[in-house]
Amino acid sequence: MEQSIKSTSILTKIIVGGISVLIADLLLSGTQVDSWVTGFILAGVIILINFTIKPILIILTLPVTLLTFGLFLLVINAAVVLIAAYFIPGFTVDGFWWALGFAIVLSIINGIFGISFNS
Repeated sequence: MEQSIKSTSILTKIIVGGISVLIADLLLSGTQVDSWVTGFILAGVIILINFTIKPILIILTLPVTLLTFGLFLLVINAAVVLIAAYFIPGFTVDGFWWALGFAIVLSIINGIFGISFNS
């Protein structure tokens, strides 16, 4: 029973995350998601990157993160978006600043929906 709750939770995160990705794409001109299917795939890939690569990046950059009082985590979030853009053919980002803006808008939208990609 516990496993079905977790899978539902992940499915919910992908659905809400996909909607958030599509809304963020509408708000920012420097990012482009080709279709709604790409948006949902992108949400799943971002969740996967947040579970695998992001913790390693956080540990490796811990001194810089502490020196900047946590603001360097924004750079890590932008890196996650750029990594996802590398792997998803239908998702393009025009540069680092657009990736940073996309990550911030995505976090705000997910905060409104009450969903976190990280846990």
